[in-house]
Amino acid sequence: MSDNVRVIKNATCTFCGCVCDDMNLTVDLDEKRITKAENACVLGRAWFTQHHGGGNRPAAMVGGREVSVEEAVEEAAQILANARFPITYGMSDSTCEAQRQAVAISDYIGGNLDTTTSVCHGPTGIAFEGVGESTATLGEIKNRADLLIFWGGNPAESHPRLFTRYALIPKGLHIPNGKKDRTAVLIDVRRSPSVPVADIFIQVKPGADFELLWALRALVKGAKVDPSIEEKTGVSLATITDLVERMKTCRFGAFLFGMGLTMTRGRHFNAGALLALASDLNKFTHFVAKPVRGHGNVTGADNVNSWSTGYPFGINFSRGFPRFNPGEFTTADLLARGEADAALIIASDPASNFSKPAVEHLKKIPVIVLDPKPTVTSELARVAFTTATYGINTEGTVYRMDDVPITLRPAFESPYPSDETILTAIKNRVRELVAGRDAGGAKKVA
Repeated sequence: MSDNVRVIKNATCTFCGCVCDDMNLTVDLDEKRITKAENACVLGRAWFTQHHGGGNRPAAMVGGREVSVEEAVEEAAQILANARFPITYGMSDSTCEAQRQAVAISDYIGGNLDTTTSVCHGPTGIAFEGVGESTATLGEIKNRADLLIFWGGNPAESHPRLFTRYALIPKGLHIPNGKKDRTAVLIDVRRSPSVPVADIFIQVKPGADFELLWALRALVKGAKVDPSIEEKTGVSLATITDLVERMKTCRFGAFLFGMGLTMTRGRHFNAGALLALASDLNKFTHFVAKPVRGHGNVTGADNVNSWSTGYPFGINFSRGFPRFNPGEFTTADLLARGEADAALIIASDPASNFSKPAVEHLKKIPVIVLDPKPTVTSELARVAFTTATYGINTEGTVYRMDDVPITLRPAFESPYPSDETILTAIKNRVRELVAGRDAGGAKKVA
């Protein structure tokens, strides 16, 4: 192998919540690009091979003008320190080390802290608090689960290696024949590309997940369910009864549920019903439930926020201590109501997917963006930083969607600073500004 090519063994893919850590990356150091990603799925290969490390974008811009990183940090710190209701949003595609700095910034400025969880599995986070969680790692599921129920998701397209590496096909310690020893059930409102791998497909009417889950809970508890349940859910009582019997008699069962359960009618009630059903089933066998997460470190963001503040997302510091109230302190809602007067957006693109009122308000306030690539949000930013890509260019820690922390092994260096570097600099300057303002007696009124 020539000196300008090297192979990174057991690198980590941070594209999705599977966070597969068995990548073998072939890196062309001259061209600063990855030419081969062994073991990666189609999404992972695109994530690695389409990344180029050239420095053809300014590292920092203020008002559309290229400036030094130091000048941009000063502008960002001034905006955040002088805002009355600043928001910090994103963080799901950053390392845990960078996320810690974002939490500290929000604390210093008495601002609002939120992640992309609030627009995906936020209802699951609310359900966790109300119901609890019977949980397991993906390794336990791989080695023990003989009944897998995928609900409200399409892993074949969104998380290909969930099937091939973790949950369905691989042979496990107590599942020596892999898929032959498992029963896979897919529950969804439509026939997706994931259906062919399932042994049983149950099509539920849109918006009727809660009713189906409650019928399952009733049967598990020995109550009677009227056959008219089919009119509401589209699923016959015979099918529901058969599924209950399979769940009660399996050795190790697992629910793996997606946004089809959390972003439809019912929201946290759906997630709560599924989590409660998993708990009910533990009277008969061992059953767990795990949300299938999207972004590579969205689970890390939830963990960092939780052990820093006590809450996973939608957190407000304006009273000097963290408060949690989804709907009041979640970013999409704050922007839609026109309440925020400054925004720090980290590795996220809300301008491309938030509601029109939220985006229109985002255009009216000073926005600070950290992102490795140009986005709709970075185009409207007052301050824009180009950052290194986590996992490819920077080391650090991320959490797999089963809450297992994994250390990153970067492939090559970037000409751009990391999120952690920029956020640390902003935090240090904000701390100085806030301390000087408070010493002068001019405290901000939230």
